[in-house]
Amino acid sequence: MNIPTEKNLERVVIIGAGFSGLQVAKKLRRDKYQVVLIDKNNYHTFQPLLYQVATAGLEPDSIAHSIRNIIKKTKNFFFRLANVNFIDIKNQKIHTNIGDLFYNYLIISTGSITNYFGNKNIEFYAFPMKSIPEALNLRSLILQDFESALLVNNIEEKKRLMTFVIVGGGPTGVELAGAIAEMKKYVLPNDYPDLDHKCMNIYLLQASPRLLDGMSIESANQAYKNLKELGVTIWLDCLVKDYNGKIIFIENNKYIETANVIWTAGVKGAIINGFTEKDIKNNRLLVNNRLQTIAYKNVFAIGDVAYCIETNNIYPNGYPMTAPPAIQQGNYLVYNFNNLLINKKNIKPFRFKNLGSMATIGRNKAVCDFPFIKLKGFLAWIIWMFVHLVSLVGFRNRIIALTNWIIQYFHYNKSVRLIIRPFYRKKKSVNK
Repeated sequence: MNIPTEKNLERVVIIGAGFSGLQVAKKLRRDKYQVVLIDKNNYHTFQPLLYQVATAGLEPDSIAHSIRNIIKKTKNFFFRLANVNFIDIKNQKIHTNIGDLFYNYLIISTGSITNYFGNKNIEFYAFPMKSIPEALNLRSLILQDFESALLVNNIEEKKRLMTFVIVGGGPTGVELAGAIAEMKKYVLPNDYPDLDHKCMNIYLLQASPRLLDGMSIESANQAYKNLKELGVTIWLDCLVKDYNGKIIFIENNKYIETANVIWTAGVKGAIINGFTEKDIKNNRLLVNNRLQTIAYKNVFAIGDVAYCIETNNIYPNGYPMTAPPAIQQGNYLVYNFNNLLINKKNIKPFRFKNLGSMATIGRNKAVCDFPFIKLKGFLAWIIWMFVHLVSLVGFRNRIIALTNWIIQYFHYNKSVRLIIRPFYRKKKSVNK
């Protein structure tokens, strides 16, 4: 990897430049450690706004920022663009596609990947939305389907192309459903006046009895009401069984004919090869309350990939796989490393401080749950915009996002409806 060895500095290798890994990479003391950050991309992605890229609200460069630009002119810091294939924990080495590297301390912040719960057909045919390339694929798919529907005379085929089924009623599913519904309301009449908009249907399927399981029942009910007003068909207590690329099959003999199934129903930790079954719980790396992996005291896991249970069992299934716990875990680890506390017995355990959660449903519509108050409507929408705007990395990204939002608000127009990179659906090979 062409990284020099510093005799007086211990090497900390960070795998993953998500919310947690980036906090550590930016703030670790360079006079105490040599820091090596490894990621498969050369940019950090602000994942909460991926759905806006997918629905032509923002361009990808407004939610991504160069890692080298974030951490620049810093001594004893190295970034390498690589895929980590295996971790040799016994010999303290990582094996990548560009070479091997020794570490004194390893911090794993690889985030999460889409969880299809073992259904291979859904994994093959459905569309995930966990990365910028996947969001761009989805954007191309949506716009291409509108174009294709113009050329189809068969009404059933037209409906199939214009039917969008979103599986998963968490914040991502709710926000995506609202954004697609607004495309139907504001974009189609202007861009496709000769297309019968009544053929477009949007379904949101949720396996549990309500939307937004991690938020209050008041917010869940408000989101349900807002989506219904936008024309979204919501099915609760609805378990998806299979999808063949044309029909999605649901329990109790229900089905929907659609060419577009978007899967937001679950995620799991992105675990690198090298760990045993004892190190993993619920598809995440098991860590103690110091964020150390159970069997390896010099290996840490933070963010979505880490499974940490509080001693008071407020989060019996581990911390939420969202940005706030990841950022707090990153900052916690930085404090311990910088103050040389990582091997101290009296170190304070990590505790996640839940400052609130929020979701937007569309124009002037959002819900916010804070410890002291619950908000909905326009005020919640303004707060949602402000929080996401200030959380974006880079002044340029904030200006671009804000400018796009202002234009869209006053002109009811998404200005980036461009099929830059056409998307081609997968086809299974037939064995003869």
